[in-house]
Amino acid sequence: MKVKMLSRNPDHYVRETKLDLQRVPRNYDPTLHPFEVPREYIRALNATKLERVFAKPFLASLDGHRDGVNCLAKNPKSLATVLSGACDGEVKIWNLTKRKCIRTIQAHEGFVRGICTRFCGTSFFTVGDDKTVKQWKMDGPSCGEEEEPLHTILGKTVYTGIDHHWREAVFATCGQQVDIWDEQRTSPICSMTWGFDSISSVKFNPIETFLLGSCASDRNIVLYDMRQATPLKKVILDMRTNTICWNPMEAFIFTAANEDYNLYTFDMRALDTPVMVHMDHVSAVLDVDYSPTGREFVSASFDKSIRIFPVDKSRSREVYHTKRMQHVICVKWTADSKYIMCGSDEMNIRLWKANASEKLGVLTSRERAATDYNQKLKEKFQHHPHIKRISRHRHLPKSIYSQIQEQRIMKEARRRKELNRIKHSKPGSVQMVSEKKKHVVAVVK
Repeated sequence: MKVKMLSRNPDHYVRETKLDLQRVPRNYDPTLHPFEVPREYIRALNATKLERVFAKPFLASLDGHRDGVNCLAKNPKSLATVLSGACDGEVKIWNLTKRKCIRTIQAHEGFVRGICTRFCGTSFFTVGDDKTVKQWKMDGPSCGEEEEPLHTILGKTVYTGIDHHWREAVFATCGQQVDIWDEQRTSPICSMTWGFDSISSVKFNPIETFLLGSCASDRNIVLYDMRQATPLKKVILDMRTNTICWNPMEAFIFTAANEDYNLYTFDMRALDTPVMVHMDHVSAVLDVDYSPTGREFVSASFDKSIRIFPVDKSRSREVYHTKRMQHVICVKWTADSKYIMCGSDEMNIRLWKANASEKLGVLTSRERAATDYNQKLKEKFQHHPHIKRISRHRHLPKSIYSQIQEQRIMKEARRRKELNRIKHSKPGSVQMVSEKKKHVVAVVK
């Protein structure tokens, strides 16, 4: 007679001290775990529900301005320092850690149209309605000194935007034309123009730093090369573009915020068709800024909300709004990729989490492991209808919700009309135009 005995080594399951974790034997053979997928599905469902429960993105409101916030700028050498310019000519420097204003400057008469920091973070530049460009020290004046700009440049026309080169002592302004300035001179090195309308925004490319992009009120987006002092090419859209932002990880990609409620991501090597059309806003998009990772960007709109878009998706993954927030004019993504700031009409700067349900503060190793595990589960089951519905659901203000319904009806009517026209026309005489090609009028080189 044969007798089978179970033989166990106590070292494999007995804890040395009562503080040790229990050792759980686990066999990863899928045939031995018939309920693995249902079990993981329930965990993914619970993780998705908890993510929506803990989604509290709003962190703080920085109030102190006496007029609407018109522009924001980051300090490249300090995560905690943010600059803001208002419609009454006032510039404030904020400390985000303390959530307080540390310095106030009466910089201009009229609007502060643009603000940017020097690449080394020691000074910053402002332009305003009083036709001046001013350079200010980042550190405040010493005791007994008056608040005076380091340099003041008097221009002939109103400047509507400014941006600083990422590596050299050069900055660009825009108005009637794009001017390139040396910090040590009071006249521009070169002036570039293509068309006759006023230019609303100019941005240096953070990677190929000699490239600039600008957008004008005649619906153009123009690309310039600083080395040749000439425009390279331009793309004409259906409606006016308010501003553009370059992708910090891919030199040839930029995103344009347009008046037709959409954002367009272009590849500068092929401007005839946008790479992606981002549709979710229900009013004009006023500002856009990329995350430092280059995978996402945030947009600010006249519809009193801000949205976060993945670069390769046409729909936003997040929408932020509050009852008091009015038209959002400017938005910035912080350099550590964790927070978003926006400035709006009702004189407040708001601080948001980039990931709405992320826990702030130090995470223990077990918390981090649980977060990573839940994230992988959500990715695994993201296309399941029940989980997809819960993860996509957002509460919207009634005005935005009703406008979305209205636009959906209008879009469906246009699609039906187009299909009817094709159906009742001679075969091949009317072509179906894709959504990407609808909004580009022409590309000029």
